[in-house]
Amino acid sequence: MAEVPQHIAIILDGNGRWAKAKGMPRTYGHTMGAKNVEPICRAADALGVKYLTMYAFSTENWNRPSDEVAALMKLLESYMKNCLNLAKNNNMRVRVIGDITRLEPSMQEKIRTLEEASAGYTGLNLQIAINYGSRDEMVRGMKKMFSDMEAKGESVDAITEERFASYLDTADIPDPDLLIRTSGEQRLSNYLMWQLAYAEFYFTDVPWPDFHEKELKEAVDTYCNRDRRFGLVK
Repeated sequence: MAEVPQHIAIILDGNGRWAKAKGMPRTYGHTMGAKNVEPICRAADALGVKYLTMYAFSTENWNRPSDEVAALMKLLESYMKNCLNLAKNNNMRVRVIGDITRLEPSMQEKIRTLEEASAGYTGLNLQIAINYGSRDEMVRGMKKMFSDMEAKGESVDAITEERFASYLDTADIPDPDLLIRTSGEQRLSNYLMWQLAYAEFYFTDVPWPDFHEKELKEAVDTYCNRDRRFGLVK
C-alpha cells in the first residue's frame, strides 16, 4: 500500500450547482464552499498531508457574470483577512499562487500580509490559487526565464526541466501526488498542468460544499490502494 499523498491538489467545483439545487443563489454556494476550507485543511493535516493546493479563482472565471465575479472577489478578500486566524490557530503556512497583479490593491496587500504572517508556521502548507491558470503561469515563467537568460548571455541549451520549474508559481513546492475534483466533472480546467504530470486523479460527484472529512479519506484510501508503476512495463 502506498503512503499518504504528501501533496493534494483540489479543484473546488460545484458550489453554484449545489446552491441552485437548494433554491439559493450561486453566491450562497461560494460562501458555504469557503467555509468548507478550514475543516478540510484540518482533516488533511490529521491524515499526514503536508501540502494542500486549492483552486479558488481561475483566469477564466473573469468571464462569469459581473455580479458573480464581484461577489467572489469580495468573498476572497474577506477570506484572506479571516485566514490570518485560520493560519495561526492551525500552525499553517498560507501562500497564494497565480497572477495577483490583476487583483485590487487592497486584496494584494491582504495576500502579502497573510503570506508574511504565516511564513514561519510549520504545519500544513496551504496554497490558494487565485487568478491562476496553468497556461498563464507557464507563459509568465517563460518570459521571466528568457529575460534572465538574455541578461546572462545564455543559450537555449541552458534550459532544463528543473530550471523551467523554478520559474513557476510553485517553484519551492513539491508536485502534487493526488488531484481531487469535486462535483462530477473530469477535466483539468487549466490547473497545474505541468505539476500534475505524474499525479493520480480522483473524481467524485460530491459537490465541494458537501465534500467533508469522510470524502477526503475515501480519496486518500483510493490513492493508497492504487499500483503506481513509473517507467515500468507490465
